Amino acid sequence: MVCSEHPVQKAFVTTIKEQCRVCYTCVRECPAKAIRISDGQAKVIGERCIGCGNCVRVCSQKAKQVISTVGEVEQLLRSGQRVVACLAPSFPAEFVEMDHRRLVGMVRALGFKLVNEVAFGADLVAREYRRLMARADGKRYIATTCPAIIGFIERYHPNLVGALAPIVSPMVATARALHELHGSDLRVVFIGPCIAKKGESNSIHLPDGEIDVALTFVELRQMFESRELDPDSVEPSEFDPPRAGAGALFPISRGLLQAAQLHEDLISGDVIAADGRSNFVDAIREFEAGALDAHLLEVLCCNGCIMGAGMSTQSPLFSRRSRVSQYVRKQMAEQDSVHWRQELAHFEDLDMSRHFGVNDQRIPVPSEDELSAILSRMGKTQPEDELNCGACGYDTCREHAVAIYKGLAESEMCLPYTIEQLRTTVNDLDESHRKLASAREALMQSEKMAGMGQLAAGVAHEVNNPLGVILMYSHILLEEAENDSAFSEDLRMIAEQADRCKKIVGGLLNFARENRVVLESIDVRDLIDRSLKAVQPPENVHVVVKHQQGEPFVQLDLDQMTQVLINLITNAYAAMPEEGTLTVRTTHDDRTIDIIVSDTGVGISRENIGKIFDPFYTTKPMGQGTGLGLAVTYGIVKMHRGDIRVKSNADPGAGPTGTTFTITLPRQSESG
Repeated sequence: MVCSEHPVQKAFVTTIKEQCRVCYTCVRECPAKAIRISDGQAKVIGERCIGCGNCVRVCSQKAKQVISTVGEVEQLLRSGQRVVACLAPSFPAEFVEMDHRRLVGMVRALGFKLVNEVAFGADLVAREYRRLMARADGKRYIATTCPAIIGFIERYHPNLVGALAPIVSPMVATARALHELHGSDLRVVFIGPCIAKKGESNSIHLPDGEIDVALTFVELRQMFESRELDPDSVEPSEFDPPRAGAGALFPISRGLLQAAQLHEDLISGDVIAADGRSNFVDAIREFEAGALDAHLLEVLCCNGCIMGAGMSTQSPLFSRRSRVSQYVRKQMAEQDSVHWRQELAHFEDLDMSRHFGVNDQRIPVPSEDELSAILSRMGKTQPEDELNCGACGYDTCREHAVAIYKGLAESEMCLPYTIEQLRTTVNDLDESHRKLASAREALMQSEKMAGMGQLAAGVAHEVNNPLGVILMYSHILLEEAENDSAFSEDLRMIAEQADRCKKIVGGLLNFARENRVVLESIDVRDLIDRSLKAVQPPENVHVVVKHQQGEPFVQLDLDQMTQVLINLITNAYAAMPEEGTLTVRTTHDDRTIDIIVSDTGVGISRENIGKIFDPFYTTKPMGQGTGLGLAVTYGIVKMHRGDIRVKSNADPGAGPTGTTFTITLPRQSESG
């Protein structure tokens, strides 16, 4: 019977956010893809989770936490009711430090009235599978001993629900047998290696009260620790009857087949067994596609129950198998086979059937266009962009894109995409840092200029008037003196130096005054022609002018920018006292225009190049420069919201000497 009604299920596993490092290992290992990555956190989706526990097993950060049922068990034990502990047959692989009698004694010491082997229920189940396969109905079945497999099929292969073998698991078979022996008021606690048993114990497709609580071996150890129980502190005890037979092999892969005396014949192919995260998924998919002609597909989510996520042991697979095999050999050697068959016969008519229900969690896949759009957002526009590296937890980029469409994943999970985004961010930050450094440098220069401007204004104001008096009287005396007298020569020297002081004071006033730019649209070619004509080149200097083709117009203050170019051209001529070439060229784009002034002169030394825009700094000989030209130039360019850069080489051993100034101006003003 198949039922479609299914309630919303809580997650068996939760994530401890503080410990989750979002490594996507849980995504990769989850066969049901029940992990949603949202805001950088891995969250288990309850309705999609099958309880396999792979995420718990593989999380190196211990960020996955299994929902605990210890409190429910403790409450049952305090209730005064008869409570039985049903130990799963994988216990020998978990409790390697003690024999089974010590373990049973410790479980009784917790307060359980009865301690039974689930392996006897496995014997009952094995008999049912033997009978099922003996029927000649031609129907194909999937074994239902693993609750995670049932959950997987109900959610993701609902078309196969009808193929699920209608037989209870060993846990439920044991509970039904014990209820028949001891009454319906017996409270049953299953203890085993499987997280999915917590869900099976609460299944709506099983009668209420069959299984009260499911506990993992990890939780049983926690109870031992809280009670301070150890093997030496308890009285050894045997399991309560009925005792198990070959059903104790169930936790080992293909154990069901051996217990049921069914053989995986490679020729007939009637029975096929598969286990493990990827193998069981592939086997079910091929079974649904009709690629398998087996009458029974026996699949386990883990590599046998001995590898269940509810175990604490770190022993490897074959060591665990060996422990179980040793226990089974010992018990069967001591077993009264006649009594065991009588106990099986006692439950000949025990109902071993169960129902399953469709819990369809499939999400429609996106169209090819939708898929392409998602891939494009991750920078995957061509097939070769799909690296299929698996770093996101999905095998292929397309599977990742489908998961994004379903709301289970994020684009940032793609490592190449994230690296590219990080590279872009780093480049943007580097550009921002460069602009910030430039702005900081400009601010420092502006503050320096402001301070020097205030000083210059004060000096110029105080010196200008007495300087004018000196000039006036020196010229009067020079007119009255005889031309060839020594007195006349001294007066000319006074007049010349006073006149030079007047020029310096004029430069100070020009530097100190608050200039305002008057912007107009100017052809930069006219600006350069005007500036070159204003300064006569030396005979030994060749002038070259180059303009980029296109619209050369820019908004600037013509007079002030002419002063800038005259300063640069004058300095270039002075740097080439013997011979050389002055090159003035322009380049532009849609937003800016560059004016580049280059000379082949002596160059500026590395230790001086950082000072050239400082007021009163000059490399010219005493009396030939005021040190204000480049400072004024810098200020004018900045007032135009532009930038001025310099490159220079003064070492002939490092290559041709010379200096290049590059002025970058915005084509439009801020308001333009």
